[in-house]
Amino acid sequence: MAAVREYMDRDPATVTPDTKVEDVARLLGSRELHGVPVVDGDGRIVGIVTENDLVIGDEEGDLHVPHYIELFGGLVPLGGLRDFHDRLRKAAATTVADLMTRDPTTISPDADVDEAGRVIATSGHNRLPVVEDGRLVGVITRADVVSALTA
Repeated sequence: MAAVREYMDRDPATVTPDTKVEDVARLLGSRELHGVPVVDGDGRIVGIVTENDLVIGDEEGDLHVPHYIELFGGLVPLGGLRDFHDRLRKAAATTVADLMTRDPTTISPDADVDEAGRVIATSGHNRLPVVEDGRLVGVITRADVVSALTA
C-alpha cells in the first residue's frame, strides 16, 4: 500500500497559538477547511482547531450554568462541570490558544494510507496532521485516503 507522504498536502494552511479566533474562522470559511493544525515558531504541532471548536453546541444553542444541590453545607454540581468549563473557555476565547485541542492525533508520513484511514475513521476527524520528528510536514484528509484507495 502507498505511504501517507504520497497523498498528503505538503503545504497545509496553519495557524499559531496567538492567531485571533476571528482570523481562524475567516481562514476556515475562505479556504473551505474543516480544521487547521496549530504550530509554534519552530513548526512543531501544538494543537488543532476545527469547526467544532468554533461552535458551542447543545440542543438550544445556549451556554447553561450547571445545576447544583446543597449537600452537607456544600454545593455539589449536577452534570458535567468539566464540559461546562470547556464550553465556557471556548465561548470566551480570543486566540487559538484558548480554543484549540492540544496534542492532536497525528500520523507519520511513512505510515500506510490504510492506517491513516483507520485513524481518521476512529477519531471522527476529517483531517490528520502528518508529523515527522515533532514537526508538521503535511495533512492527510479523508478525501486523500479515498483517492489513494481508488488509485
